[in-house]
Parts: sequence; C-alpha cells; structure tokens
Amino acid sequence: MKNRPLVIVIGGGLGGLWTTLRIVEAGFSVELFSLFEVKRSHSVCAQGGINAVLDTKGQRDSVRQHLIDTVKGGSYLANQPPIQSMCEEAPGLIRTFERMGVTFSRTPEGLMDLRLFGGVKNKRTCFAGASTGQQLMYGVDEQVRRHEAQGSVHKREWWEFLSLVLDNNGHCKGIIAFNLHSLEVRAFRADAVVMATGGMGKVYGHRTTNSTNSTGAAAFRCYLQGARFANAEFFQFHPTAMLGDDKTRLMSEAARGEGGRLWVPKRPDDSRDPRSIPENERFYFLEEWYPSYGNTVPRDVASRAIWKIVREQGQGVGGADKVYLDLTHLDKKFVTARLGAILDIYRKFHGSDPLESPMEIFPSAHYAMGGLWINYEKDEQSGGLKYGSPRNHATNIPGLYACGECDSGYHGANRLGANSLLSASFSGRVTGESVATYLQGLEQSSNETPSRFFAEGVAREQAINEGLLKSNGHENPYRLHDELGALMTGKVGVVRDNPTLDLAYDELLALEQRSRSVGLGDRCGWSNQSLAETRQVQEMIRLSAVITRCARARDECRGAHYKPEFRLTIPEGKFPGDPEFEAYREAWKRKNDKWLKTTLAEHDGDGPRISYEAVDTSIIPPEQPRDYR
Repeated sequence: MKNRPLVIVIGGGLGGLWTTLRIVEAGFSVELFSLFEVKRSHSVCAQGGINAVLDTKGQRDSVRQHLIDTVKGGSYLANQPPIQSMCEEAPGLIRTFERMGVTFSRTPEGLMDLRLFGGVKNKRTCFAGASTGQQLMYGVDEQVRRHEAQGSVHKREWWEFLSLVLDNNGHCKGIIAFNLHSLEVRAFRADAVVMATGGMGKVYGHRTTNSTNSTGAAAFRCYLQGARFANAEFFQFHPTAMLGDDKTRLMSEAARGEGGRLWVPKRPDDSRDPRSIPENERFYFLEEWYPSYGNTVPRDVASRAIWKIVREQGQGVGGADKVYLDLTHLDKKFVTARLGAILDIYRKFHGSDPLESPMEIFPSAHYAMGGLWINYEKDEQSGGLKYGSPRNHATNIPGLYACGECDSGYHGANRLGANSLLSASFSGRVTGESVATYLQGLEQSSNETPSRFFAEGVAREQAINEGLLKSNGHENPYRLHDELGALMTGKVGVVRDNPTLDLAYDELLALEQRSRSVGLGDRCGWSNQSLAETRQVQEMIRLSAVITRCARARDECRGAHYKPEFRLTIPEGKFPGDPEFEAYREAWKRKNDKWLKTTLAEHDGDGPRISYEAVDTSIIPPEQPRDYR
C-alpha cells in the first residue's frame, strides 16, 4: 500500500476516543466524526463510577468475582471470553486514567475510594464524585488533542454519518456524511470505519436518560446495509430517574450504593409531606422484598419492583408514577462530597433539595444492551480475548468495526451498574488494536476503490435530503417522535406481553407509513435542524420495529426482557433435593437449551430476519438465576 492508511471513527465518546488513541499510537491516521463538539459526547453524563477490582476496602474482592457478577448480572447471555479480559484489564485501565490526570475520589489515607453498586456485595466502583464519566472523558480527550496537534487526528465536528460506502465485495471503504451547518453531503474514503455512536434511548422519546442525540440512527443505517443487529430486545430501564417535562434525568445508582432508600407511603392516599410521614408508616419495599440485597438489587429487579408498586398495587406517591429515593437520613457533608453532581441536577430541574426532602423518581429507558453484532477471537490458553486479533470487535461487514454502547458485546441481557464506562473504554482500546492489525494485513487501499461507489452514495443521500426539503407532507416529525416515545414506553417497556407487542408492531408500521409524508416546515439550506431530526425520526421508527419484533420472538424472562407469562418462579422455602425445586431446575435447563442464545436480526425487505447464535459459556457454567429475595 502506497499511502498511509486512514481510519474513520464515528463518535467522540469514550469508545471513540480510546479507539482513536490506539490507532494513532500504532502509526495510522484518524478522521474523527461527531454530531457536536467531542467533549459534549454522552459519556460525560455517566455519574456513579467505573468498576475495577482494586480491593482497597479489604473485602477480598477478586477479578473472578467481578467476572461472575457481570456474567450472572447479564443472565449468561454475553460471550464470556471478552468479559474475562475486560475484568482482568480493568485495574490497569484505572491506573492509566490516573496517569492521564483523572482525579478519582480517595480516602483520607490517600487510597482509591470505592463505592457499592447494584447487583454486587463488594465495593468495586471507582469514582470521581458523581461526575465520573466527565472526568474520564476529559482525560482521554486531552491525549487525543495531543495527537490532533501533531496532525495524526483530524476532527470533523458537526458532521452526521448517513451511510457506508461498500465495494463490489461488500467491503467497507468509506462513508457518506453531511455537514449539519452547511448541509453539504460528502464522501470520505477510509481503509476501516469504526462505529462508536452510543445508545438509542431516544426511541423511547423523552422518557429516557439519554442525550437528545442518542437515537441509534447511525448503527441502524449500518444494519440497513447488511450489518447484523444483536439482542435488540434487551433495553435497561434505570430505576431511579428524575421526572421532567422535557426529559428524564439520571439520578445515579451511586445514590442507592451510598445508602439511599426507596419507599412509598403505606397508605396510597397519604398526601402528607414525606418528611412528616413516620418510619412505621413507610413501605421500604426493596428492603422487605429482597432482604439479602435491599436497595442494591440490580437495575432490572429494582425497576420491576417499582413498576409493581405503582402500576399493579397502586401505591405510587400521590397516585402517580413515582416513588421516593431518600437521602435525608445520611450525613449531609458525606452525601455532598460523594453525590454533589446529581444533587445539583435535581435542585436545578426539580426545585427542591434532596438533602432536605426525598427525591421523586421512576424507571426510565437508559441503556441498550443490544447493538451491532461484533466478533471476537478467543485465546485458548488464557480463555480471554486474543489481543490484537483483527476479528475482535469486527462486524460481519469487512472493514467495519463497532465499540461502546452501539455494540452488543459485554452485557448480555442486563448491564451491571458501573460496567458501562468500563466496557466503553475497554472496547475502544481493543477495537483500536484490532483495526491496527487489520490495516497491517490490508492488501487494497480505499484509494483504489472506483470513485463511482462514492459518487453514487452522495447522489443517493442528496436526493433524500432534497426530497425532504421539498416535501409538502402534513406529518410533523417532532409530533411523530412524541408518539413513538409514548408507544415504546407504554407497549415495549419494563413489563411486556405478546398481544401488546403485536399491537405495538402494527402501530409502528403505521407510524412508519406516516413518516413518509412529513413536512419539515423549514426549507432553509443552512443549519436546518428539522432535516437531520426528520431523518433520525424515520430511522428510530424502523429501529423500534426491529426491537419490537425481537422482543415478540423471545418468549422468556431474562434480564431486562420481562414477560410474566413465561416467568419461572423459584419455589419459596424449597432447597435443592426438594421435588418442587428440582422440577424448577429442570424447567430452567429446558428454557436455557432454547433461549441461551444471542438474537440476530438481519435486514430484509419484509422486516427483520431473526435467527439465533450460541453463547460461549465456557468459563462460568450457567446456574439458575440468583434469588435476590
């Protein structure tokens, strides 16, 4: 190859920045695309911390236990070799962040402080107050800026990815993107492309903790061109989100980990100020239902408990969809030091002080465990990843890689709290190393790809944009998005059932048909936000149909996908050897034989074509689910 290989990285969060860093350190150039300034990427919104086994509390924590908690928390649905490597590399990753200047919170003795997160019993979460994601992002961004100053990184902020450029062999050779200011549609050649475009919470409209740009549109556009989408049905609802008129905002799981308690008044009609309700008239439902873990049960368990209290038992605060998250019993200085960032958010957007009165919260769409399917190569000696393999984080389209929340690799059916920052950072680092190996073995540069492939892509995307700008349709894209959010929240939410999913799919098809008759109301050829929003809404509707079809096809309860009709109940008060317990165990094994598989969705003209792929459970053999009671 005559020219120096160029890689396009799409997304400037932790995954994209780590990928960029590793690629340029290997001697290649990167063009980094972002919908906005890189430092505004959604990784900065992560609050509570990042998991790594440092055991500064002397609890005899271990990497093996971190692996077990992650695998079990995800209901065994994630391939285990990548998880093992992630857990093994986590402590070193924290030390690297330290050397980058990240100021983690420390004990008075100077040791790295750790906090408790849901689904575990050991303090394993490193944190920087309650703004951990922001601190990690800024640390890596500074390193990328150093390479940018040296000319090996070129940032293209305010550019949106529209489609891949594929050659005759189906290999990725570049992208088509458009400038969100000038609306210029342009082709960019690349020898490899990395998708690091984050989550897709906006398919749930305003009832999500995600950024307004977390639409999933970029990953879905890859799906439309042949990339597999995996485990789309698994969407985590964070149990403690602050309600708001514009959107919901995350109140970190750290609040529960630091001693926060969830409760409702015992009397549903109790309208008193929560501070005046005596202890014996409060129902601390997580502590009563799950005494072993109490308020630190995993997110899916906590979300369903809140759903049950509010929707099934009618005990929501004031008869509404909300419960209390109470910090008022804790030392104010302690809470301020540990959770200052979320306290400020709540004060600003709710108008009350969590140190004086309990917060009002309800589950909100938070994290997509599913995403673009990615490959990996197992090291048979260690059992983990074979580092540097070009197969790691490769999609099924040669030359296209994915990392961060837009991939499906690490969380199975449910993400363990504080593993998101870890998986984003680790997956980005691994992806960068894999891409570097791929480039070293590349025989044909993208410069040798005929220009017609790029010209055809530009013409196609320009035609779509021009058609929308000229459209006189009667549908409002913003109103369509509101309807989509209400539909997904109400019918494809915390609790699901097949008749409702069938209804949701039919409604989504009707919504998609209506989305073809949109009118932008703005024909401006400069910085036209309605154009970008409309295209994203159209993709979100179609992506929602994939999520719904995958949810309809999986008849079981696993992690964040909950269909009560297919739930297997652990016999209460029964133990191994009892006939009832053994019958339950056999039923669980039969269920796993059928459903311990990754859902694969592939684009088809009549809707997603669904198949299943076996999961590698070679390290931690599946056991019956934990009984958090």
